[in-house]
Amino acid sequence: MRKDRPNVVLLTADALRADHLGCYGYGRDTSPVLDEFADESLQFMNAYSASSHTREAVPALLTGEYPDVAIGSDYRLATETVASKLSQAGYATAGFHSNPFVSRAYGFDQGFDTFDDDLHLGQHKLIALAQRAIDKLRNRHYARADEINERSLAWLDGQSDDEPVFLWNHYMDTHGPYEPPGEYATLYADRELSGREAQSLYQRAIDDPESITDDERELLIDLYDAEIRYNDKHIGAFLDALRDRDLLEDSVVIVSADHGDAFGEHGYYEHPRYLHDETTRVPLFVRLPDGSSETVETPASTLDIVATIEGMLGDEPAFSLLQPPDEDRQVFSQARGEDEHSHLRRYALRTREETCFCERDTETGAIEFTESTDPSLRSALEAHVEERVRVENGTDADEGTGVGEDEDADGDEVGEEIEQRLDALGYK
Repeated sequence: MRKDRPNVVLLTADALRADHLGCYGYGRDTSPVLDEFADESLQFMNAYSASSHTREAVPALLTGEYPDVAIGSDYRLATETVASKLSQAGYATAGFHSNPFVSRAYGFDQGFDTFDDDLHLGQHKLIALAQRAIDKLRNRHYARADEINERSLAWLDGQSDDEPVFLWNHYMDTHGPYEPPGEYATLYADRELSGREAQSLYQRAIDDPESITDDERELLIDLYDAEIRYNDKHIGAFLDALRDRDLLEDSVVIVSADHGDAFGEHGYYEHPRYLHDETTRVPLFVRLPDGSSETVETPASTLDIVATIEGMLGDEPAFSLLQPPDEDRQVFSQARGEDEHSHLRRYALRTREETCFCERDTETGAIEFTESTDPSLRSALEAHVEERVRVENGTDADEGTGVGEDEDADGDEVGEEIEQRLDALGYK
């Protein structure tokens, strides 16, 4: 590959919270690969997602913009992604995942030469229908990590040695319902659950969290941790494949997550639209070609990923993960309310030591701080909220930039498959 411009490899895991990894202090041996990877990377100990759920978190991660800019009110992509920027800079670009919320149906194929979102689009109709039937019989809600690796490595093997690449793999294994495969099913749990049992328990935790007993909570955590261990193994297999192809030393490899997952710490499970640590604190590693390592305490955001990549292209971002540590830095997260709370916008500010939360009512404009905190942090968060309000009021979010339009999308078939996938993943 061209040595003047490194390849950029972005590996993200869905719903992977930092504090369930060994290198972030977890007691279980869930992440031997990432623990070792941390020893040859910049590891950010206080990294937070720009939001608490995929529909806002991934757009922010891929664009470097807060969700109120990255997407429209219909959640379609509304601004340029890092894939587009790298494509314009001469990179071959590809993305591989199976999360319906960031599929081509919402415009997320923008900027990718190859975009495999596992929706079976572009196949002969009979083949697509057969594949969907097989998936249903297998009780499969997403592509497993080994499948994502196989597809993305096949793409890598077809690329020219003269052209740098940008590759994004998004792994869904750590997203509920937690159904660790094979030997992982009982890695931590005392018994193996059927797919139906796992889905039922996960859905009940979302719908009726107070009904979850202590034993059931521990079972959910056991299954989640086993999914982490499975995913960790396959991230390791992918990194080994890069080494075997002599690509690792020509690449910047970034590993992170879109958001975390909750297990009743604040009365809820999964990752609804609240901004507590369990749903927003994520792992973040940046491996440079020379394998230099550092543990960084500076607060970081998933928004910084695109800024850092842009800096590698010669831009001058306001903040890069490669800058000297700044322990006084503040980072922000936000989330739209949903259902009966759709008029609310939630915001969080984090420093290295403290957190400040507030809610804004879009109907009245009132801002309510939901936890008592330092007055200076309140002032800083209020100023940030006012800035976001100006952004929200100054743009037509519904129209966006038009980058998400896809005249070739398969319409009703796409919508039907997305609905089926979302239902299986616990979204109703």
